[in-house]
Amino acid sequence: MAPYPDEQPALAAPERSPLNIGGLRNLMRDTVGLLNGIGIGRGGRVAIVLPNGPEMAAAFLAIGAGAATAPLNPAYREDEFDFYLSDLEPRALVIAAGLESPARTVAGRRGIPIIELVPQADRPAGSFRLQTAGAGGAPTAGGMAEPDDVALLLHTSGTTSRPKLVPLSQRNIMASARHIGATLALTAADRCLNIMPLFHIHGLIGAVLSSLAAGGSVFCTPGFNALKFFAWLDEAAPSWYSAVPTMHQAILSRAERNREAIARRKLRFIRSSSASLPPPVMAELEQTFGCPVIESYGMTEASHQMTSNPLPPRPRKPGTVGPAAGPEVAVLDEAGRPAPAGSTGEVAIRGPNVTAGYVANPAANASAFTDGWFRTGDQGVLDADGYLTITGRLKELINRGGEKISPREVDDLLMTHPAVAQAVTFALPHDKLGEEVAAAIVLREGRTATERELRDFVSTRLADFKVPRKVVFLAEIPKGATGKLQRIGLAAKLGLTA
Repeated sequence: MAPYPDEQPALAAPERSPLNIGGLRNLMRDTVGLLNGIGIGRGGRVAIVLPNGPEMAAAFLAIGAGAATAPLNPAYREDEFDFYLSDLEPRALVIAAGLESPARTVAGRRGIPIIELVPQADRPAGSFRLQTAGAGGAPTAGGMAEPDDVALLLHTSGTTSRPKLVPLSQRNIMASARHIGATLALTAADRCLNIMPLFHIHGLIGAVLSSLAAGGSVFCTPGFNALKFFAWLDEAAPSWYSAVPTMHQAILSRAERNREAIARRKLRFIRSSSASLPPPVMAELEQTFGCPVIESYGMTEASHQMTSNPLPPRPRKPGTVGPAAGPEVAVLDEAGRPAPAGSTGEVAIRGPNVTAGYVANPAANASAFTDGWFRTGDQGVLDADGYLTITGRLKELINRGGEKISPREVDDLLMTHPAVAQAVTFALPHDKLGEEVAAAIVLREGRTATERELRDFVSTRLADFKVPRKVVFLAEIPKGATGKLQRIGLAAKLGLTA
């Protein structure tokens, strides 16, 4: 933040005055000093359990300036906190003062010191003070963090295996922030309306750090709320926001009654990441807001962004996640070699934003890295222009009697049906075929469709083996903590059998 003047706004929030860069810089210096005073220095792990908002953004930045942050979802249950805190082995837990959380019980049981974060509501957005039990020993390495120090620790989602712990260095996350800033042409004039959770890489890097690295500001909401989005849009006067597709769809459902706010607060662009954005949703967003929608592709191990569709006048290709936008990107063949354009294979990356490897997990590292390439586990294809299309998650491919089916392909087709608001295709266990194709559907308000109608719709456009044999209609499809629709394990969650 050194090149930007102290008076430049950094963090804002509903009904609060903004915290400027000078104030944030002071908060970072004071926080690092306090942590050093209780024996926590560079590389020391600090777990953070805070609700979404400006204090969480400020704590990530201030603690991360001199230690390794590990934000955790405040909604976790006791067993989940027990797993994550035992795996992290943090030097301390920072938790909101007055917040009743099973994290306190787990920390007490495991002998993890608790630091209370007290928001200062009468001061600019994000202001806080830390209350500690007292002084500790001197840290092995104090002061502000160095480029190769770990800045952020996050676990992978663990939908099919034990979650892996991903360490991201200061160098990794700043490279990613710069990549995002360059892709979106961010400047000091930009303000991001953040509705993403701040225990996830998308919100932390894709919204907060990318904005501040470019000298811009972030309007920090308490979390996504479709009913409040347009009021926040009006108050924040942002130039952009970033979200997952389910959030974009919820915003669109309320857009018609908020036409005045949309016209009053013209956005420069809208960003979508963390899950596939159906092309019909992209088109509706662009028509509604009158600005380009930029779909990108990211993951925790890459400190978020890997590829992104570009801003105009460069072409955006709906259905793709764009060309490389920071790291090198390749599609590997079965022998682990980069394949030519048009070939389908595993997407791999390498570059300054990519983690050096998982913590204490040599087996995972051995399978994840090949000749310097990090294997993402996603299947995709690069076109002649270098634009990447994700055709599926390798672990999500449905194996129907030896026929491999990409659920994404079926999703995208179902989403073009006029009655369908959301669609998730998933594997249904089958005693003879191994797996069968199923789909969960949320219908548009006021529209109707039958299982037979949707099956016939797919059967006229895709091969018979790709047609869902079971279609279930839901009021809402189960989502993860970050708003992603849950595909793996959905059959079990819904109690379905073939």
